[in-house]
Amino acid sequence: MIKNKLLLFFGVIFFFSFSKSPEFSQWRGPGRDGIYPEKGLLKEWPDGGPSMLWSYDGLGAGHSSVGIGDGKIFITGMPDTTGILYSFDLKGTLLWKKEYGLEWKTNYTGPRSTPTVVDQLVYLESGQGVVYCFEANSGDIKWSVDLLKKFDAGNIQWGMAESLLIDGNRIICTPGGKDNNVVALNRFTGETIWTSKGFGEPAAYCSPVLVNHDKTRLIVTMTATSVIGIDAETGELYWRVEQQQTNKIHANTPVYANGMIYCSSAYGDKNSGILALKLSADGKHAEQAWRNEKYQNLMGGIIIKDGTIYGSAYKKNNWYSLNSTTGQEKLISGDFGGGVILYADGMFYCYSEKGQLGLVDMNPDGFTIKGKFDVSFGTGEHWAHPVIHDRRLYLRHGNSLMAFHIAEK
Repeated sequence: MIKNKLLLFFGVIFFFSFSKSPEFSQWRGPGRDGIYPEKGLLKEWPDGGPSMLWSYDGLGAGHSSVGIGDGKIFITGMPDTTGILYSFDLKGTLLWKKEYGLEWKTNYTGPRSTPTVVDQLVYLESGQGVVYCFEANSGDIKWSVDLLKKFDAGNIQWGMAESLLIDGNRIICTPGGKDNNVVALNRFTGETIWTSKGFGEPAAYCSPVLVNHDKTRLIVTMTATSVIGIDAETGELYWRVEQQQTNKIHANTPVYANGMIYCSSAYGDKNSGILALKLSADGKHAEQAWRNEKYQNLMGGIIIKDGTIYGSAYKKNNWYSLNSTTGQEKLISGDFGGGVILYADGMFYCYSEKGQLGLVDMNPDGFTIKGKFDVSFGTGEHWAHPVIHDRRLYLRHGNSLMAFHIAEK
């Protein structure tokens, strides 16, 4: 009897130890859609913005956001030509930094890839197309794979920029090779699990998304002139829809909602702007539901809430709402610089390319600023996407990383 109770006790301990979901941090939040599940956040900011908890200067050039896991913050930078992964505790104390190899130094210099954190492992892709897996506690490199060499692909004009996607024991990458267009690697070893020809064209700065549609699991991403849907298990190409941008820049991650895929790019001669695709019941086919070429958003991201799409216009002060069923756009503000958009706890966070961060109450007909401040720390372009975690907002501006307290009192 005692023996049976002991076996039951240890069985329960074993089950809960191994059934716990891994701690996970990735590009643009849990769904890669810019929506963060935080609660208890300020609905209005004081003059000058929320209080800054800490800052760090000395990252070097770069445009990546933070990844957070195991009580640590991870971010990349490039002080000269070598990429460095930095690790901080939540109070902003530098724990360690690790050089990992040559970074992008040609134009708009520095790392682009936001670290993906799963339990004790950190993943990133350099601007040179090398994927790295780091031990979170020490910064030691567990494995690396040169995507461009291994999969016979070439780099792109402004350097590889995707933030890596984790699917179970797989890591999804887009080298953009003619025969090895999208690949899945074993995230523990770096070994190849499958490769997909995709549409056989170069990568396009896009970070892929995993879509669970009915019983089908899809990898959806954009390459040079395409939106593609690939079977997550095998890499089989299911569908391709044309999506153009003059410089072949598709930096926004596709967003899935209610059986639809939404892809936003900027200007092109035809088949550009924002595209809505309707998936078939089995997800193996996609057809255009609508396209709005007037709305041009290059890399700030979009948010979909309650049947409405929100986002800014590239290199303009305009912010729009769009009907997700028809694509009809409405100008709701022309007074705040265009840029990145996030959402948490009923409010929007807008980070303009002009260097202002704003807290905004937004609806299909209105754009009300509930606080804003100028980002005075850092260097270079205001392109890095902020991150919200544990009621703090983390903001990277070039050389600097800042943490702000955004919790209600």
